[in-house]
Amino acid sequence: MQTAEFLLDLGRYYLMAGGVVAALFLVIGVDRVEPSARGSYAFRPLLIPGICLIWPLVLYRWFLLEKDGESAR
Repeated sequence: MQTAEFLLDLGRYYLMAGGVVAALFLVIGVDRVEPSARGSYAFRPLLIPGICLIWPLVLYRWFLLEKDGESAR
């Protein structure tokens, strides 16, 4: 029973972290990573579930693009 509770808590915290990353990315980062996404706000809520699941990859990619200066500002 403790193992199941631990796994559920782990999944809950993972998705909470994903929610925070999704909020930050959709407000700040999506325009920097993908310049063609500027002004198109209707599709952004559709990205939330995917970002919540693969948020480590999103952070990694966002960090690389910001570091290399390839992002359009």
